[in-house]
Amino acid sequence: MDECKLVLQGTLADFVASLDAGRDAGQHARGSLVERFRQLPVLWDQMLDLFKVDTFSKQIQGPLLTKVAASDRRGRPLGQCLNFATQDYLALSYHPAIRQAAIDAIETYGVHAAGSPALVGNSVPSVMLERAMSQWLGMSECVLFPTGWGACFGAVKALVRRTDHVVLDELAHASLQEGARAATNSVYAFRHLCVSSLERRLKRLRAQDPSGGILVVTESLYSMDSDVPDLKAHQELAHRYGANLLVDVAHDLGVLGRAHGLGAMEVQGVLGQIDLVVGSFSKAFAANCGFVASNHPGLKLAMRFGSGPNTFSTAPSPIQTAVALKGLEIVQSSEGLACRQRIFERSTALRAVLDAMGLQVLGQPSAIVPVLMGGVARSRLTARFMVEQGVLVNLVEHPAVARNTSRLRLQLMATHEPEHLQACAEALGTAIGQADDMLREINAGRDPQSQLV
Repeated sequence: MDECKLVLQGTLADFVASLDAGRDAGQHARGSLVERFRQLPVLWDQMLDLFKVDTFSKQIQGPLLTKVAASDRRGRPLGQCLNFATQDYLALSYHPAIRQAAIDAIETYGVHAAGSPALVGNSVPSVMLERAMSQWLGMSECVLFPTGWGACFGAVKALVRRTDHVVLDELAHASLQEGARAATNSVYAFRHLCVSSLERRLKRLRAQDPSGGILVVTESLYSMDSDVPDLKAHQELAHRYGANLLVDVAHDLGVLGRAHGLGAMEVQGVLGQIDLVVGSFSKAFAANCGFVASNHPGLKLAMRFGSGPNTFSTAPSPIQTAVALKGLEIVQSSEGLACRQRIFERSTALRAVLDAMGLQVLGQPSAIVPVLMGGVARSRLTARFMVEQGVLVNLVEHPAVARNTSRLRLQLMATHEPEHLQACAEALGTAIGQADDMLREINAGRDPQSQLV
């Protein structure tokens, strides 16, 4: 076993495969499904300790601020760190009005919905939130889900039948892809953001099946690349071929569209025109619930009584829906406008600094600043050295992105100051240098075919 390669470039599947390789195939076939993972924690700890690249599953000790006390997944302190790793874009999770909304909800309603929304799990805040979101989005119907993931999966699964088809952007979120594959075997991908690729796929499908249902799926802002599709073109194409468009607005709603915070839909002038809008309150609204909205009659009943993650899940708690309501109020206020302006300015500034350093920054200004690193080994080492310098960042690698396109996903908050951006950029430059130096030392003793990148 090449332990060095496994640690610096291996995936979870590779770790499991390394365990399987040392196990008798016959015994494994007769064993419990979970037995294959018995030694994984020990191996994982031993392997990662070799190079200290275990930068996943970190813990925050206290509120999510721009500076946080953190520890690794085993509870070992990482010290005070600059926080570029959380999805609290408007910095509302510790906002005094948000905290007070949660306290008031507890006093008035308690802490738990204690029932499915199809039965008696709805509360005054949840009903108010559905109405407020419908009005804000310019749509007639909105239904809440316990999570954004559940909203995406559940919407696709409820809408699509076995005889229908789903056509997704190849980089659509896992929740959307898994929902599609759970609904039908007729699932197709089109090239990322490519309208012509989408049209070719729709044209072929319609020729094969003149009357079947087709759902086109994309996102309004892709969190791995910070890029945006042409929503109007997607919607027009969908209707031209008798299809419906579903757009996941998780990462731009509340953050982009500086006038009103309605994301790419606002910027592109398609507010209220998209067939189905799904999203999450967990990025800009400080709450753990999601939603599906539409202008189509019957959507709410279809979701409530025909979507497993809604029908058979406990409804969002009154605390979460009260928090989301307060978050929406802030997003719509002058304070929300100021937060969006700061995020745009900080993103533009950080991108300019990183560009000047010769780094490849993906996409356009948003709360997400993805820095392409390439190889997994270099990326893991860079993330390790960033943490050692007191900057928390998220590493994204295969299978979340394509092989050899690993990236550091820097995530901004409205409370980041210019000095935080400069410190992050300086730490990144130093960390890349340290990672490259270590890789050269490692590769010096390896043959050309086994070089790590």
